[in-house]
Amino acid sequence: MKSCCVFCGSSPGRSPRYRQCAESLGRELAARDIRLIYGGAEVGLMGAVADSVLAAGGEAVGVIPRALAAKEVMHHGLTELHLVDSMHERKSMMSGLAEGFIALPGGMGTMEELLETLTWAQLGVHAWPCGLLDVDGYYRPLLEMLDRAVEARFLRPEHRELLMVESEPEALLDRFAGYSPVQVKKWLDREAT
Repeated sequence: MKSCCVFCGSSPGRSPRYRQCAESLGRELAARDIRLIYGGAEVGLMGAVADSVLAAGGEAVGVIPRALAAKEVMHHGLTELHLVDSMHERKSMMSGLAEGFIALPGGMGTMEELLETLTWAQLGVHAWPCGLLDVDGYYRPLLEMLDRAVEARFLRPEHRELLMVESEPEALLDRFAGYSPVQVKKWLDREAT
């Protein structure tokens, strides 16, 4: 994997552990020579992961809509910065630049980006690994919801397994290194019951 897209909060969150994990992920990406692709902001966990990549000698590529850049949240010290016209264009460009996806703690935008990326993996739009850094159980309710979707037969167990979950960046990136895409039909109702 040469590049990894990281979804995370534009806020630092309440716990200092969120920032510590973002910084640890940034250092680990740089140590493995994996280029960071992210939303281009200098604030919150977004800024923390980018700053730690850069401080460790790595490359950080930001993609930010002009409307957000105009609000002065844009990171000015990145390796590359792409200004785009919309959130849709941002997600499309980030996806096209990445060979893997990781979500740190974040709000609605982070969860939406993670779930869209998982949906694309489920549908075969991409064949890259998807992971979640579950810092102090932050994402436990989301993981329980995905398990409930499996129990209710809205999600195949094989597709649930597309989301790799770890609490430490090193462990997650080690799992990414051994990733093989799952080849399973999406539709549950097309099989004999």
